[in-house]
Amino acid sequence: MERLRLMFLSTLVLVWFHVSVDASQNQKKTYIIHMDKFNMPADFDDHTQWYDSSLKSVSKSANMLYTYNRVIHGYSTQLTADEAKSLAQQPGILSVHEEVRYELHTTRSPTFLGLAGRESRSFFLQTEARSDVIIGVLDTGVWPESKSFDDTGLGPVPTSWKGKCQIGKNFDASSCNRKLIGARFFSQGYEASFGAIDETTESKSPRDDDGHGTHTATTAAGSVVTGASLFGYAAGTARGMASHARVAAYKVCWAEGCFSSDILAGMDQAVIDGVNVLSLSLGGTISDYYRDIVAIGAFSAASRGIFVSCSAGNSGPSSGTLSNVAPWITTVGAGTMDREFPAYITTGNGKKLNGVSLYSGKALPSSVTPLVYAGNASQASNGNLCTRGSLIPEKVAGKIVVCDRGTNARAQKGLVVKDAGGIGMILANTDSYGDELVADAHLIPTAAVGQTAGDLIKQYIASNSNPTAIIAFGGTKLGVQPSPVVAAFSSRGPNPITPDILKPDLIAPGVNILAGWTGKVGPTGLQEDTRNVGFNIISGTSMSCPHVSGLAALLKAAHPEWSPAAIRSALMTTSYSTYKDGKTIEDVASGMSSTPFDYGAGHVNPTAALNPGLVYDLTVDDYINFLCALDYSPSNIKVITKRDISCENDKEYRVADLNYPSFAIPLETAWGEHEDSSAPTVTSYTRTLTNVGNPATYKASVSFETQEQEVKILVEPQTLTFSRKNEKKTYTVTFTASSKPSGTTSFARLEWSDGQHVVASPIAFSWT
Repeated sequence: MERLRLMFLSTLVLVWFHVSVDASQNQKKTYIIHMDKFNMPADFDDHTQWYDSSLKSVSKSANMLYTYNRVIHGYSTQLTADEAKSLAQQPGILSVHEEVRYELHTTRSPTFLGLAGRESRSFFLQTEARSDVIIGVLDTGVWPESKSFDDTGLGPVPTSWKGKCQIGKNFDASSCNRKLIGARFFSQGYEASFGAIDETTESKSPRDDDGHGTHTATTAAGSVVTGASLFGYAAGTARGMASHARVAAYKVCWAEGCFSSDILAGMDQAVIDGVNVLSLSLGGTISDYYRDIVAIGAFSAASRGIFVSCSAGNSGPSSGTLSNVAPWITTVGAGTMDREFPAYITTGNGKKLNGVSLYSGKALPSSVTPLVYAGNASQASNGNLCTRGSLIPEKVAGKIVVCDRGTNARAQKGLVVKDAGGIGMILANTDSYGDELVADAHLIPTAAVGQTAGDLIKQYIASNSNPTAIIAFGGTKLGVQPSPVVAAFSSRGPNPITPDILKPDLIAPGVNILAGWTGKVGPTGLQEDTRNVGFNIISGTSMSCPHVSGLAALLKAAHPEWSPAAIRSALMTTSYSTYKDGKTIEDVASGMSSTPFDYGAGHVNPTAALNPGLVYDLTVDDYINFLCALDYSPSNIKVITKRDISCENDKEYRVADLNYPSFAIPLETAWGEHEDSSAPTVTSYTRTLTNVGNPATYKASVSFETQEQEVKILVEPQTLTFSRKNEKKTYTVTFTASSKPSGTTSFARLEWSDGQHVVASPIAFSWT
């Protein structure tokens, strides 16, 4: 399987304030002892005896204050710091926590999403008071020992849960708990294609040997973990978007890929088990909905009230590269945060350039080091890419090697350099990647640079007979601006299946995300990487997807009556597409302003989504009408809906009437060689808004991306008055293109506002 290595630190932070401020080692404090109940030694008759024995082994005078049998398994007691440290090292002790008082605080992902400060308190009071929301993650499995699956403070498993913890290699019933409430694996389709799984290298069980599944699951719903980092990078308190939600893992991806029969089986079982949210950070070739297994499975889930979030794909910045575009799926693209991991390069001519890196080993000498371009140190036609065996040792020994990005894994290039005798690497983007910077935990001193910096370095090498460079590493830098920007790898619209539906729906953090990791492989995933880490930093829409999955779980907790469409609407219509200065979010691939084909409705804004004012809701019947509008045959519709549907011959079905929170309008050019031969193109879209707030009057406004208004937009009526909750009001938008377009696309934005809420919808025009 091509490992989805690009990924996010995504996490809320709690600062722990100690009840006692006396730092004396002899001062006794209260500690909560979390015991591994399922591994009680056989020579004890009950758990109370075991608890008391463990306590007396470190302090003869200590007594249990409480015993816990439901919230956690364990007890509380008074100990000195040394006694607590000794107890924590005993077998069967899962954790020893000093008693604390909690106050909301943040590390970067939650801070960046606005989940910080006083304004966010009501958000968590409303959303985290419930922990019955279950997120099903279809991926490479889970590493249950990850601290992010700690179930401390969680109540019993929801009574609605019908799943189980499936036993397999290195995975038994005790691998699950009140956080990780279920785990299953599906491999029959995979084994039918590749033969029996080699259990000497891969676990035939829900256990995650890859890391990707653990990362996505903990991004969505990881528990609070203090002191999280990757080799000191991104240090802080890790927390998933919905830290009180439960996780159910469905392993459907194996060493050579994810097979549709296994994926469908996993989705089917997740629906039976009773998940509330499905998160799928995977994708395949694009196809009609009745041929798309993920779309079919997602329809069944959505029809049962399950929110389905999928990654948009990592095929950007080319247009029309999206996957998972069915309108009942929330399609998530990726953006950056305001944090980076800088590396600094100084070339021999005094030029100072910036890059990124997560390298943590021994640094290069502070003095200058000889520098060589891989393309000049190889006999292979693609030697510039530093593929295995391509470098000539005599030309790279003792030098920093500049390798171009592409073809093989980024960190693997460093091993190629090392094997040839090189001591450092500069990884340079080509025009395929632009100036996007993705950090990796390299195995040799390495700085990754964008295309602009990479070209300058290669020009310097070409013009100097004895080129040199210095690489230094800058740790973690916060407050980087502008942010967010659309990631270059994030797949883009227009929607290749239904151009009338704007995709992606929105973007979320997906670059350099910190989350839980497997204990099976190192942070690079390379066989040679024997480092063991509890957290890893990776990038991709695989990382942005679980952010939205977790946020959807929070909204489901706060508004259990909301449908999946209502939740998506709340997330979309409250997203932002501009910075505080009014400028449009940038596209890192071009350095220019991005468009709704890149970011959809905008960057997710969870605190606003909690109270959106109005939502665009959808029912199963609405989706069936949509399928009729696509002229799908009854048999094709039944594949998706499992219903016998006959579209009415005398009824006009239009994709334009699907009650979607955004607008995509493909317009045919009707102009000939002379402008006076043009005829206006007119199309109307109907939408219905549902009031989920207090009685209010909303007024419509339209803004354009540019001063040139190539399409006239008329909203009727211009005012909607809602007198009660759940009241519905319908409006129509008419688009008239009456002049020859200056380009192939144009963009606008429709907003409904009552002075408190802004319900925004992007509008994307494309001419064919």
